[in-house]
Amino acid sequence: QVTLWLKKIYGDMPIPEYEVNERTVEILHEVMECNEERDRDVTLLIEDMKDRATKYEEEAKYWQDILGESLGLSEGSLSLEAITDLTDLVESAVELKVEDTSLTSFYSAINNMTSELYETKSENEKLELELKTLTKKLTSALMMEKKLEEDIEKLKESQEAEKAEAEIQLKDLKFLENKSVDLKIRISDAEEKLVAMGMDQSLTHEALMKSSE
Repeated sequence: QVTLWLKKIYGDMPIPEYEVNERTVEILHEVMECNEERDRDVTLLIEDMKDRATKYEEEAKYWQDILGESLGLSEGSLSLEAITDLTDLVESAVELKVEDTSLTSFYSAINNMTSELYETKSENEKLELELKTLTKKLTSALMMEKKLEEDIEKLKESQEAEKAEAEIQLKDLKFLENKSVDLKIRISDAEEKLVAMGMDQSLTHEALMKSSE
């Protein structure tokens, strides 16, 4: 059964060689069944489409006869404008997916499309509003970020200036401390020299300070 199916598939072409054993034959048999089932489905679909085409042709012929016999209308008797209008009518019916070309069907289909249009428009307006809100928030956030960056930069500059000023003040303080120590040493040396030269101890800077207190 599998061999006959392979011959049918490959036709005049040679069947590719394969190892014949229980497993490979079982797999090929499953593939064969799937293939045949698909072929049956396709055949049924084709037959259904043929039946529909026949019905449509019969219905078209029926209406052609009705229009020709009852109203004396045929494709050759219609004006170019009438043919154009009928073509537009058919295309509109196909586009709107209506069951027939009655006004009720057209109005119903148009109302449905209008409702969908309004819904889509409303959704678009909602999305547009959300987009504007997000854009506004984003712009505000970016401006705030820029301002924070500027404030941080100003703070850094201010801190650097204060640091430089503090370093200068520290240097001045160090200079004054060193100068004070130097002056104290000089005063002490001078007093020692004056005392050695016979100056009264009560006239030294330290004695005068105690006397003043």
